[in-house]
Amino acid sequence: MSTAEARTYYTPEDLLAMADGDTYELVDGQLVEKNMGTKSSWVSTQVGHRIQTFIDAQAIGWLFTEAAYQCFPDAPTKVRRPDVSFIRFGRLPDEELPDGHCPIAPDLAVEVTSPRDTHYQVAEKIEEYLSAGVALVWIVNPNTRTVLVYRKDRDTVSFLHEDDELSGEDVLPDFRCPVRDMFPPVKR
Repeated sequence: MSTAEARTYYTPEDLLAMADGDTYELVDGQLVEKNMGTKSSWVSTQVGHRIQTFIDAQAIGWLFTEAAYQCFPDAPTKVRRPDVSFIRFGRLPDEELPDGHCPIAPDLAVEVTSPRDTHYQVAEKIEEYLSAGVALVWIVNPNTRTVLVYRKDRDTVSFLHEDDELSGEDVLPDFRCPVRDMFPPVKR
């Protein structure tokens, strides 16, 4: 006779109370560690810096790194942490930043892939973000030096190489950034 291992189920409130809760996402009551390699972390910082510089000049919204979102209608206890996210001014109630998890979907969610991310995990997050109402999703891959751009209409996906230019489209109007600028310089 075998004994089944007891599983602990966590809630979004548990995640907030944990000393290291900011290093996890919550999926189906289970903690999912957000691991990021050094290169991915650096790229995430570059993406965030470029967006922050743009929105500071435009005064159009809030930029977050690793913010926790509890905004998934099909899974109300799910918590995801995009590497970088953006919310336009006027969308948060009374324009107040929540103390806990953000209850609304961001306008932009950026995931920077790490070596341990599987295709399945990334595809799952894209679907979750779009289903929650995220207008624009960028999947930034430091190893291939590419960006995949997903839109809320789901009609088109753009595959950008380092020689292309990334656009904020209608989420970050007039934002432009050469894809190459988000990656470490290539030694020639």
